[in-house]
Amino acid sequence: MRIEPYDPSQLDAVKSLSLRAWASVFDSIEKVMDSDVYRSFYPDGWRVSQLRAVEQVCTAEGTKVWVALDSGLTVGFVAVKLDLESSLGEIYMIAVDPDYQRRGIGTALIEFALDWMKVAGMSVAMVETGGDPGHTPARCTYEKLGLRLFPVARYFKKL
Repeated sequence: MRIEPYDPSQLDAVKSLSLRAWASVFDSIEKVMDSDVYRSFYPDGWRVSQLRAVEQVCTAEGTKVWVALDSGLTVGFVAVKLDLESSLGEIYMIAVDPDYQRRGIGTALIEFALDWMKVAGMSVAMVETGGDPGHTPARCTYEKLGLRLFPVARYFKKL
């Protein structure tokens, strides 16, 4: 496995692996979130909004994206945003193809991103994730790499 800068020719592969990687996460979110709120967030289904989000992240100026390749296949990606004013680097989006999970690819992508942030002059790294059961593997990986949880309560109500 190797990590290299994202190339626009990899967009379809990144979008495809993202949908597969996040299917169980969105199933989990749907189970713990009020159904009316969930439908408000994803009126056309989560896949439509996530495909749009991945495409926006991969094409946004000021966002750095890298892909993980295994035998020439795109098997994961990480997107990083920097706030130079606050010296905060954010792992904005990350996904690993389910067929390649539990092989250290997510860990390698996060370590790569953290190292890059440090070289770029950031003093703090952040990643945001869900507290639902579907995000448990992500939280475990972040904590294993030394990121620490800052508890936040976010409440929703359908109006």
